[in-house]
Amino acid sequence: MNISKKEKIHFLISSALIISATLFYVIFDFGELDLGSIESASDGFLDILLIYLILFAVIFGVKFLFIKKNAFFKTFYLISYAFTLIVLIGSLIGELNPRKRNDIKKLEQNIDHAGIIEALDEESLVRGSRIYNNNCINCHGHPDVEGSLPNASKFWEPNWKTKSDPFSMYQTLTQGIGAMPAQLKMTPREKYDVIHYIRNEFVQQDEREPFLLTAEYLKGLPKGANRGPVSKPYHPWSDQNYGNFLINTYELVDEKTGIKRFHSPGPSPFPDEDYLKNNFAYKGIAVRLDQGSGGISKGKVWMIFDHDLMRVAGGWSGEGFIDWNGILLNDRHETYPRTIGKLDFKTPVGPGWANPVNGFFEDPRFTARDGRKFGSLPKAWSDYKGIYHFGEDIILSYTVGASDILERLGSEKMENQFVFTRTLNIGPSSSILKLRVAPTTSQVKILGSGARLSKENGYVILTVDSSRRTQLKIFIADARISTFDAFFKASSGPESLLKYTQGGPAHYPEILTTQIKRGSDDGLFAIDELSPPYENPWNCRMKLSGIDFMSDGNIAAVCTTDGDVFLVTGLTSKGDSLQWKRIGSGLFQPLGLKIRNDKIYVICRDQLVLLHDLNGDDETDYYESFNHDHQVTDHFHEFAMGLQADEQGNFYYAKSGRHAREALVPQHGTLIKVSSDGSKSQIIASGFRAANGVCLNPDGSFLVTDQQGYWNPMNRINWIETGQSNTFYGNMWAYNPPTDSTRKAMNEPMIWVDMEFDRSPSELVWVDSEKWGPLNGSLLSFSYGYGKMQLVLYEEVNGKKQGGVIDIPKMKFYTGVMRGRFHPDDQHLYLCGMEAWSTTQNQRTGDLYRIRYTGKTITFPIKLNAKKTGLTLTFASDLNSESAMEISNYEVKKWDLIRSRKYGSERYNIETLDISDIKISTDGKTVKLILEDIAPVDVMTIKYNVLDKEGVSLQGTVQNTIHALGDDEDDFITSIK
Repeated sequence: MNISKKEKIHFLISSALIISATLFYVIFDFGELDLGSIESASDGFLDILLIYLILFAVIFGVKFLFIKKNAFFKTFYLISYAFTLIVLIGSLIGELNPRKRNDIKKLEQNIDHAGIIEALDEESLVRGSRIYNNNCINCHGHPDVEGSLPNASKFWEPNWKTKSDPFSMYQTLTQGIGAMPAQLKMTPREKYDVIHYIRNEFVQQDEREPFLLTAEYLKGLPKGANRGPVSKPYHPWSDQNYGNFLINTYELVDEKTGIKRFHSPGPSPFPDEDYLKNNFAYKGIAVRLDQGSGGISKGKVWMIFDHDLMRVAGGWSGEGFIDWNGILLNDRHETYPRTIGKLDFKTPVGPGWANPVNGFFEDPRFTARDGRKFGSLPKAWSDYKGIYHFGEDIILSYTVGASDILERLGSEKMENQFVFTRTLNIGPSSSILKLRVAPTTSQVKILGSGARLSKENGYVILTVDSSRRTQLKIFIADARISTFDAFFKASSGPESLLKYTQGGPAHYPEILTTQIKRGSDDGLFAIDELSPPYENPWNCRMKLSGIDFMSDGNIAAVCTTDGDVFLVTGLTSKGDSLQWKRIGSGLFQPLGLKIRNDKIYVICRDQLVLLHDLNGDDETDYYESFNHDHQVTDHFHEFAMGLQADEQGNFYYAKSGRHAREALVPQHGTLIKVSSDGSKSQIIASGFRAANGVCLNPDGSFLVTDQQGYWNPMNRINWIETGQSNTFYGNMWAYNPPTDSTRKAMNEPMIWVDMEFDRSPSELVWVDSEKWGPLNGSLLSFSYGYGKMQLVLYEEVNGKKQGGVIDIPKMKFYTGVMRGRFHPDDQHLYLCGMEAWSTTQNQRTGDLYRIRYTGKTITFPIKLNAKKTGLTLTFASDLNSESAMEISNYEVKKWDLIRSRKYGSERYNIETLDISDIKISTDGKTVKLILEDIAPVDVMTIKYNVLDKEGVSLQGTVQNTIHALGDDEDDFITSIK
């Protein structure tokens, strides 16, 4: 049958509409092209557009399919419709089965808000209470308890930051607001559960009239057909296979232990808890003792070895291991993990071995204000050496006096109960050694020679008096086990543990491959995604917190906050794949990693660890405690952050203080140096609140960030000189602060960083790369809070460091950024990051990025100077003089901060400065803004919107601090006057 020209045109239009609309939908919706808010706003429009265009095409298509008999057109139409049908079916499957729990875009489509709200009941209230009191309370608190962020909304008070109706609260949870990120892990029903709890628990108990849910209100909500997925248990912290040991601060509890206090009541600083009777192992090595897969969390029986005191703190059995409470476990604040199950035996918080000089157990360590003792025993008394990991066995290495000791913790089953065992290989000693084993209420027996048991002050004491190497095996059983004697007689004796110190079979032989997603070179910087294996055999969350490179530049080592260390191979290879191998696990909150002479050092909360591969299988066999001078308490906030090394091999890290509390130990809120041989450490600077990382400057000075909070009116970037007399940086709740609480007694920061520009700065790094062109030698600051990177514009005036920060455009990451290093070979910048508390960037649990400078025009200032008559901004390219000298293209504001015991500071004395004149330099790259009222100020912002000579738009905002004004220069030849 003949087809007219008009029909052919209709055919082409309808076919094009079908294919283009479908492709458009695929690219924008399933391809998840990142268009930010534009994409979110257009999702519904794209769906409607696709359906409309397909229906429009069908009208034209029917004529060809059923009226016209042209085989070519009929075939073409069938293929087009089949393509569209596949996409639509795929869309439906994707909607019903979201690929990821945090795929917020898919979950939020087609939600029946009114239906969920109408179905809220008492069970919803219980679920909402659980969510609030496990998560929201961390920042928002409770009417009787201050939250971690005092400026977060208090739902029991008026003047919320958002509306109080359920849907508005739902939008806040979905999109985030201010310092609170979008709650990507919560399903729609979970959001309404916690909203239901807040409205019933807080709002309706207040004198305010609560928002009433009327039929008219429900009718006006967005329409939808589903209520989202059913909530599933979400506990990745306990799902992970940590291996057979995990170091943390633990409290060992029994049925007599009181309820754990989650938050302290009253205003900050919170009072010290009375924990003198609590059995804490502050540097607790928890060891699984039974056989089986899944690691420590899937065990049935455990012991904890406290390497501060060289004691076995206790043994317990049951299901679940611990309650998993902790900021880097289940995200809870102001808490710590507790054992759960039956506590079979325990020992007091004191030395496990008596002083080899006098045989007494009296604790000589530092005594804190609350009466507790912290830190390690004197090395002459006892010294922790490390852990050998051989198969499922954990071998502890330490000394007592001159005697070297290897110890294996174990268990044997009897009458459906566990008998705890301690196998000891004790080196020769010139003095009698005494070990406190267990309470006299336990049954204790030993196998081996050269030792005896006795009772002393309610505990069974093992005395070793042999001058020869001794092998012993201790058995500890419940007093109610009647057949213990028979069991003991049939038990095997002690064995030599030396064979476990030579390197054993690999625990993690798997090599996981991921693909590199190379970024576009169209912009100023290309961001290559080197994402870790999120799907892995051990359920590791991959929260990356440290990185460095081996001498073979193709290999890097990274650590995670969950205690893992991975080798990453393929960085400089020509291919697009990376190989990830887990080489270590079980460490205590690693937050920095440094490689020295191809040896991997990891900074943990309890120690600086050196990893040893003893048999060449690229896996850690021995975790050497290179330095364990760390003073660890139970407080959730005292992280050990960042790790750098100088040319002499000395290490540096920062130790955070206690949030909302005064310091207990000298190390709280400090910068610490560890000697190159690990034998000693010293405090270099103090007065920090939460110093997230260290930058070692070329001249031996340091850059250390700090976070807004009590006595910190705003975030800080501190430049720390060596050898200075005043080493205090502002936090009056640090240890031994000056008596003068005014700003005169503290070192001012180089920059006060406003929360709008960075809510949580992490670490800084110097650009050391010729490939970075005009930025080589400059200073970068990473943002954990906002997941971005900033250029630091610094200067020194009259001996005072000052400067500003500016966002590098289009530099936004899926995670908060923690650490960064320039690769010595390819000269690109490698960043690692993670999501946890206090970051808005929680799209991924962790990630690895490579940043490449493309050589294009730098569109932001590279230099800032404060002069007596104004400010100068220097750009990398020649400016369009007409645009650069237009006053309306600039805006300069300033304001003051008040430093006090309150959390943060408002903006005071906000003022916009008049620009009376603008000058341009002889080279055309620098503008000078003449400001008659310029003066030292805490915070200033400089907005600019100009063009360069090529017409490229240069716009942004510099946020800076001025301490002193420099002398003016005479290289400006042109002014608007």
